[in-house]
Amino acid sequence: MEINEKQGNYNQPYKSEKKVTAGILAILLGAFGVHKFYLGYTKAGILQILLSLLCLGGLIGLIEGIIYLTKSDEEFDRTYVQNQKEWF
Repeated sequence: MEINEKQGNYNQPYKSEKKVTAGILAILLGAFGVHKFYLGYTKAGILQILLSLLCLGGLIGLIEGIIYLTKSDEEFDRTYVQNQKEWF
C-alpha cells in the first residue's frame, strides 16, 4: 500500500483488480455465492446460497459474472466497490 502524503492515509489497491477473479468465480461457483464473499458482500453471499436451493443461484451467478467481465475497470470500481452495489 502507498501512503497518500496529502491526506496522510493509506490508499487501498484499485479494487477493479478483483474484476476478473470475481467474474470467473461468479461464472464457475456463482451458485455458492463465492464471488459475493470475495467482494466482501457477506449477507448477499448467504442469500445467494439460499437462492441456489431454488435453482436460481447459478443463473444469477452466471449473469453477474458476465456483467462483471464486460464492465470497464472504472465502471466496475465505481459500481461494486465505491457504491457497493451487491446485485446485478
